[in-house]
Amino acid sequence: MNEYRIVVDAGHGGSDPGAVSGNLKEKDFNLKAANYMYERFKEMGIPVAITRDDDTSLTRAERLRIMTNTFGNDSKVLVLSNHINAGGGEGAEVVYPLRTDATLPSMILDAIGDKGQIKRKYYQRVLPEDPSKDYYYIMRETPNTTALLIEYGFIDNPKDQQKLQNNLLDYVEGVVEAIANYIGVPYKKPGEITGEPTNTYTVKKGDSLYKIANQFNTTVLELKRLNNLTTDFLQVGQILKLPVYEEQPSINENEYIVQSGDTLYKIANQFNVSVNDLIEQNELPTTILTPGQVLKIPTLTPSTVIYTVKPGDTLYKIANNYGVTVDAIKTLNNLTSNTLSIGQDLYIPEGTTITETDYIVYKVEPGDTLYKIATKYKTTPEAIKEYNNLSSNLLTINQILQIPTEKSTSESNVYVVRKGDNLYKIANNYGVTVKEIMNLNNLDSTLLSIGDTLLIPKQITDF
Repeated sequence: MNEYRIVVDAGHGGSDPGAVSGNLKEKDFNLKAANYMYERFKEMGIPVAITRDDDTSLTRAERLRIMTNTFGNDSKVLVLSNHINAGGGEGAEVVYPLRTDATLPSMILDAIGDKGQIKRKYYQRVLPEDPSKDYYYIMRETPNTTALLIEYGFIDNPKDQQKLQNNLLDYVEGVVEAIANYIGVPYKKPGEITGEPTNTYTVKKGDSLYKIANQFNTTVLELKRLNNLTTDFLQVGQILKLPVYEEQPSINENEYIVQSGDTLYKIANQFNVSVNDLIEQNELPTTILTPGQVLKIPTLTPSTVIYTVKPGDTLYKIANNYGVTVDAIKTLNNLTSNTLSIGQDLYIPEGTTITETDYIVYKVEPGDTLYKIATKYKTTPEAIKEYNNLSSNLLTINQILQIPTEKSTSESNVYVVRKGDNLYKIANNYGVTVKEIMNLNNLDSTLLSIGDTLLIPKQITDF
């Protein structure tokens, strides 16, 4: 049974073009390679996700979040980052992290070479200021995955320009074959995956293969295979064969039928739950899904809070903000350490009273110790260390510390924003005004996001 999961990355994108030569932009080649690779792995039944499938900008944090949170952060997660080189050289290169051996990168480079591209090298690259760390952040900041950077050629070399424009997908197919062989999944060439068509579709104005594939829960590659298409071009009135899918059974509320192309990450995002929730709720032995499979969707109670980690957050600081313990948050989220990642979603235990944590800014003076400062401000040395991410009790003169102090907000109800909510609806439900909610929460806009936590003014009743 295949235990590997794949995250396909299209490097750069949106406002970041990557390497440029004339009217050629690296981001366009990367996207073409990544989308093809994603469709091929999906066709072969390999669990796969993609960082971007259109020309959009991704922040570093967003890209890393998809890479490490989709399937977890371990060596069985292959992160394949597609790129085009620059600098006038010729041929393909594969960069691999310091934590892995050369087996997979050498297989990939050989496969690209078998498709006709010159093989330059597979290698590791270190951070100049710290040779113990990888140079590229997709390796350095995905510490347990098998992350690879694949360079298919040089955008500023005339020979490679022609190859990239004409043969790029051949090179990508070579990578797909190498990966399948490495993880032990039977490789199937495009067109070898079965699916007998019995339905047809007439192309309408504005249609595209991508749009039709989404409408009928299939893939662009499957449509092209069934209809012997060599390009993505369609004509109005053209008849397309469609693949057959068995009729779906009726399902109960809070259940979902897996569609072609679904992943646990995609379903979790759709229902605002975590991948771990889906795995536990359905007792899944693997992350592989099959079309037609019925999944139970976990339900969140109104008192369940989802918190997204922000820069500077610590478990201690978050626990203080919500009036709970660090251990309670770790237990609920199956955390084995206090390390957090920016953008990480945390469940906050039910039935908690949210508290607003203020802090005092304090400058360390001669003779100060953590114990002395903690006693002065009626807290503990451990609390100060947690709040300031200190790893020891050592202090330096003029060091700036934030000393936590709690301010109760027990005079308010706590509400977590759900799908379909707006301030007017919430205010009506609680018998208060929109203005009262905005004032209490210091809101300067009526826009809400699912998972936001709002304080709702308690009504005062005269007897």
